[in-house]
Amino acid sequence: MKLNERSLAFYATCDSPADNAGFLYKRGERHTAYHRRWFVLKGNMLFYFEERESREPVGVIVLEGCNVELCDSAEEFTFAIRFGGAKSRTYVLAAESQAAMESWVKSLSRASFDYMRLVVRELEKQLEEMRCGLAGTCGLAGSWKPKPVRPEQSLERLPALPAVLPKENGCAVWNNALGADRPPDASGCTGHDGEGNPPPPPLPPRRRASSSEVGSSAGAAAVETLSTFCQLHERYGREVAQLRQDWLEKRRGPRP
Repeated sequence: MKLNERSLAFYATCDSPADNAGFLYKRGERHTAYHRRWFVLKGNMLFYFEERESREPVGVIVLEGCNVELCDSAEEFTFAIRFGGAKSRTYVLAAESQAAMESWVKSLSRASFDYMRLVVRELEKQLEEMRCGLAGTCGLAGSWKPKPVRPEQSLERLPALPAVLPKENGCAVWNNALGADRPPDASGCTGHDGEGNPPPPPLPPRRRASSSEVGSSAGAAAVETLSTFCQLHERYGREVAQLRQDWLEKRRGPRP
């Protein structure tokens, strides 16, 4: 592999974010002594400098085709970067703490393109499974179709409605069936009908907000939201029951 030294030096010291950075102890290739170096991980390249303020890196390790594993050594918190092949070099590094060692091992294990390729394949597989699941669900939902209904059958199912709804001068009729041919009473909604019965009770009046209620609409709105259907039903049911009771008393006539 051919690498451009200037390009590597610029990439190592540029302002691009690093995946990991910190001091590690690196064991020499010929001498087994450990030297403290500043390491910077960017992508699949691990740069190391003599000092943190150094302008150029001392070396670089390309993290492809390697394994990061813990190793037994006299130094604590030691791990190694091993490459495949008989003549490949093994880099032995030591961290300053257990947490730093775990962080570096995790970062270096995920830095190679082989790892990224496996992650991309796994994500593509999951995406394909999701697409297949959605396609199967949509296929089952789209396979059902309602049976066509002929126009004459649809007309037969509809109930016969009267051409004109029965009314008595615009008043609601209580004891009147739909479709009955009963002419409206010309005498109006008050008084008695032809049979001497009192007219049906009028509809309950609509409740309209007064000026004081309009002024306090903010507080009333908060109270109304707390009322349930049962409370509303009970409130308006009292008015309907009172009107019906008055109507029945008028129909019975005065007591002797």
